[in-house]
Amino acid sequence: MTDPRPRVTVLAGFSSAATAAAARVLLLADPALLLLAHDLSGVREGVVRRSVRDAARVLENAQTRLVHGCVSCTLREDVLPALVRLARERPGRDIVLALPSVVEPEALAAACAASTEVSEAVRFDSFVTVVEAATFLDDLSSIERLRDRGLHSSANDRRRVADVVSRQVEFADTLLVWDRPGNDAFAAGRVDSLLHRLAPWAVHVRVGSTPSINVTALAASLRHRGRHDPGVPGILARAMCGFPIGIHDPEGEYGVNAMLFRSRRPFHPERLHDALASVAGEALRGRGQAWIASQPDTVIGWESAGGGIVLGGLGRWLAALSEDRRHEASGLRRLAADVDWDPYYGDRQTVLSLVGLGLDVPRTTRLLTACLLDDGELSTGEEAWRHLPDPFAGLLAPATAESD
Repeated sequence: MTDPRPRVTVLAGFSSAATAAAARVLLLADPALLLLAHDLSGVREGVVRRSVRDAARVLENAQTRLVHGCVSCTLREDVLPALVRLARERPGRDIVLALPSVVEPEALAAACAASTEVSEAVRFDSFVTVVEAATFLDDLSSIERLRDRGLHSSANDRRRVADVVSRQVEFADTLLVWDRPGNDAFAAGRVDSLLHRLAPWAVHVRVGSTPSINVTALAASLRHRGRHDPGVPGILARAMCGFPIGIHDPEGEYGVNAMLFRSRRPFHPERLHDALASVAGEALRGRGQAWIASQPDTVIGWESAGGGIVLGGLGRWLAALSEDRRHEASGLRRLAADVDWDPYYGDRQTVLSLVGLGLDVPRTTRLLTACLLDDGELSTGEEAWRHLPDPFAGLLAPATAESD
C-alpha cells in the first residue's frame, strides 16, 4: 500500500550558505515542496524564528519564545510540532527541513524516534549533509569552540567546531559536496577522501564545480531515495551493534589516511589518561568505544576532534548484566554480541576509528597498544583491576551533545 505520509528530506551542514543553496535547488525542482527552516540567532535569549515557504512565496514567518534557549528545546518545542502541523495542514506535500548550522542531525533523529506523533505524521527519506568544499578542512581541523565564533546555542554549549562538523558528516546517509568553479583538483580530492573515511556508508554527490547546475538531476539524486534507515544506531553505538565504524587504510590518498584499532584487552586507566593528548593530536577525528580495566562494567564512548577528546559512559556491557536483564538491550546489539562473544571478555572490546592527514599509523598503534594491560596485569583478574589508580573515576557519566 502507498504510504500517505509526507516524505521529509533533512538538510544539515555547518555552512549556512551552502545549505540554503541546496534548499533553493530542491524548491526549484518541485513547486509543491515545502521548506521548513529556523533562525537560531536569538536562541540564547529564548527566541527562535521559523519560516515556511515553497518555490513561489513565503507561507509562514513566525517567532517563537522558548522556555529555555537551547538546541534540544528548539527541536522539542518548535521543529517537531511544526513538522507534524505541516503534514496535517498541507497533506500530500513533501517537506525539506533545513537545520541551522549548529544542529546535529543525530539529535533530530533521536528526538523524532522518541515521538509517536512525529512518526505517525511524516516519514524521513534521507539525511543529507551539505559540505562546503572551500571551508571544510579548515572547520574540521579547527581548535575553536562554537563560542569563539558566537555560534554557541546556550551558556553550557561547549562543543567544538570540529565536533559539530564531524558529527554532521558521520550521521548522513547522503553527502552533498558544494564546490566552486576552478577549485584546485588536489584540494577537491582531499575533501572527497576525508569524507569517504569519515562516512564510508554515505552516498556522495558533488556539484558547483561548473558554472551551471542541473537542478532536476541534483534533486533526483537527493530526494525519493529512501536512504534513511532508522534502525542504524548513532556513530558511537555502531560498533556495539555490529555496524562498521570506519575503514583501515594506512596508505590513504591525497594525504588522507585512516586506521582501525581493536583490542579485547582493557586499557590501563593511568597509561591511557597519559596518552590521550598524543592520540587526539595525531588524528583529525577519532570515534568509537573503549573499556578500561578499573571500570569493567562501563562502555566508554570515545570522540576526539579539534585537538580535544571526550570520553563518556554509554551504558553497561552485556557481560556485566545478569542474564535476565540482557533483553533490555536492542536486538541488534544482542545479536552482534552473540556473534562475537568472547569466553573470557564477553562483549567487552575496544573499537576505535582514527582519520587524519598523514596519520602515523604504526606509531599510533604502538601508543594505544602500550596503554593496554600487559600479561602480568591481566593475570591478576578483574577484582584487582578495579583497584588500579583511576584518573577517570567519577568522570564517565553519559555525555550530552551540547555539554561536550
